Amino acid sequence: MIKRYCSALLMGAVALIHGALVQAGALDDAVRRGVLKVGTTPTYVPFEMTDKQGRIVGFEVDLLHAMSRALGVELELVAVPYTELLSGLMARKFDLIGSGMTVTQERNLKLNFSDSFIVVGQTVLLHPRLAGKVASIEDLDEAGYRIATTEGTTAQAAAQRFLGAARLSSFATPEEGVRQVVSGVADAFIHDAPYNLIAMTRPENQALLALEQPFTYEPLAFGLKKGDYDSLNWINHFLNQVAQDGTYDRLYDKWFKDTDWMAEVD
Repeated sequence: MIKRYCSALLMGAVALIHGALVQAGALDDAVRRGVLKVGTTPTYVPFEMTDKQGRIVGFEVDLLHAMSRALGVELELVAVPYTELLSGLMARKFDLIGSGMTVTQERNLKLNFSDSFIVVGQTVLLHPRLAGKVASIEDLDEAGYRIATTEGTTAQAAAQRFLGAARLSSFATPEEGVRQVVSGVADAFIHDAPYNLIAMTRPENQALLALEQPFTYEPLAFGLKKGDYDSLNWINHFLNQVAQDGTYDRLYDKWFKDTDWMAEVD
């Protein structure tokens, strides 16, 4: 009887420990490990990109560095293709997604999002031959137009939604999509407004035209596994704190108002 009672107590203790581990959030794991692992695709200028030394830098990366310092841990960026971010999170290859990800209803069914840290929208870059012919996204919805987007992004989804009559092609990186327009293979490229604005400043792209008014509303946020409300709570409070103490404004000015960083990026 005593032996059975002790066994029951032991099994109960094991169950409690197991339950505690299951309920531990991603940030709790990061603190225990001493490292915050973040999945990212470093092709989204100026949010995450690779500099000439091979380091991943950018506005969102700087936010993640500030987040790691607040947690008292190191930051480890895990670079994966954009289409593998969700599966990587589910497979616990990293603790959260920090990769310029737009909050959508479809994605929100598969993961939880933090509060948005910035709102962007899709804009259009045009080949010069379309000067005077295209003044809005609606003007591109014709079978004769070839539209380039980046695979797996909300730009691709927006093109499918607004440009059903046009011929759509997707590419692995936004740089490839822009090159399609520069070379004349495509008529237009659709991507987030911050990226397109900066792409227009590059010498090889300066002949392109732009429809600068965004035609979508897209909040960007950090993504975590569903049910990790403790981590979400901490991140949301962190975002509020950096918005209030001037950290966010300082980083925003560095990446969106100054241009010094461009000389360090390929």
